[in-house]
Formats: sequence, C-alpha cells, structure tokens
Amino acid sequence: MAARIFAELRASQVEAACGPSSVAVLPVGAVEQHGPHLPLATDALVAEAVSKEVVATHDEDLWLLPTISYGRSVEHTWAAGTLSLSTATFAAVLDDIGRSVAAAGIRRIVLVNGHGGNVSEIQTALRDLRLAYGLLTFGINVFLAEEHDPAWAASENGLGIHGGAAETSLMLHLRPDLVDLSAARRRIPAQLADNVHARFGGSVAFGWLADDFGPEGYLGDPTLASAEAGASGFTSMVAALGDQLAEVARFDFPDSARSR
Repeated sequence: MAARIFAELRASQVEAACGPSSVAVLPVGAVEQHGPHLPLATDALVAEAVSKEVVATHDEDLWLLPTISYGRSVEHTWAAGTLSLSTATFAAVLDDIGRSVAAAGIRRIVLVNGHGGNVSEIQTALRDLRLAYGLLTFGINVFLAEEHDPAWAASENGLGIHGGAAETSLMLHLRPDLVDLSAARRRIPAQLADNVHARFGGSVAFGWLADDFGPEGYLGDPTLASAEAGASGFTSMVAALGDQLAEVARFDFPDSARSR
C-alpha cells in the first residue's frame, strides 16, 4: 500500500483524494538537547517514523502531514541547540494548520506527539480547534513505556523519561548513525525515586528544567539500551497507534450539531 503523503498531492488532486472520511495525521516533535548521546531531533524523528509506518500500512483513509519538528521546549532552552517555540507561537501554528486542514475538506485531525513538553499545549489546542473549525480533534502521545523491556524497567525507577534507555533504544533502531553510546552514562536522581507523590507520574506535579537533574540534562540509563529493544518497542508503538487511529477514523459525536 502506498503511503498517503498529503504534501505530495497536487492542488488539483486534493478535493478528490481527501474528504470528510479522511484523517489528517500530524506528527509533532521537538528540537532540543537529549544529552551528549542522542540527536536534537529525537522526538520529531520518533513521532514521524511511527506515524509514517502506520499511514503506509493501514487501510483507513489516513493522510500524513509534514512533521512539526519544533515544539515547546522551554525546559531545555538553557542548552545549545534547543530550538523552542513559545506557548503563543506553538498555539498559533497548530491553529493555522487546523484551519488549513478544515479548508481542505478533512474532518478529523490527530496530533501524534513525541515530546512530553507539548502535552498540555496540545490538549488545549484540541478544544480550540474543535471550537474554531468544527474539526474532530485528537491527541496521541507516542512514548515507549518504560516497562516495555525488563532490561531497564526496574533499573530506571520510572525516571527514564528523557534520553534514557527507551529513547536511546528507539534511536539505535531508527537512526543508529546519530547515536553515540560512548557518551552515555547512568543518570538517575535517587532522591526523586524515593518520592511517592512528587515524582514523574505522581499525584503532585512540579515545575522542572532539565538541568535541575544535572548539567547534561537527561534522565535514565541509556547504557541499557539496545537496537533489539528499540525494534521491539517500535513494533509495539506502531501496533498501538494503528489501533488508535482505526478508532479515531470511526469516532463521532452522535448528538452534536457541530459534527454534522
């Protein structure tokens, strides 16, 4: 099955190719430091690769939009190479794309997100786009779960959230040429691992910048990563996103005048 790449259509083809049953799939990532061992574009590369694979291999009327590689990365702006959008700019970019997608006659848009710092902004954008343009809007985070592989699940203590074993394994699978494992070290803040509430995924949220956990700005144990674990993780992520997008393609609000 040929991948449905929206930007490769000619303008004269859009009306016939896309319609109310179509689903616009928009990968969203970031360009930010991922420690000394991973490339700046890690989040964007992962979101794009998973999205492209699903669009290419599934029967639903899915259309892959060009990746938004820039995201809201204020927690990493202290580091060289980070290219971050402000909250207002990020919201405006998503609004402009949503408006354009609606103008193309597409009714559903899915933001496939690879960067944790984008989550709250995307959640807000889903309602704003729904209100402004009548789109059916969805957000899906494509993060490889820490418990996916026993080689690192217990060792990282739930803290391998940025540049750790999972992300490093994915990049060893997708773009090993961009990974420098010789620079990888274990970076687990033990004092945070002991917390019950004020921790990542806990009941108490806290503001943080990546260099709060050390000058290299990553968390996890990339020394446990492997290309094999990355391949397995990528396969599971593709399967999950495929199931999610299949349900999105059927989703509707049966009693909403806005959806008619």
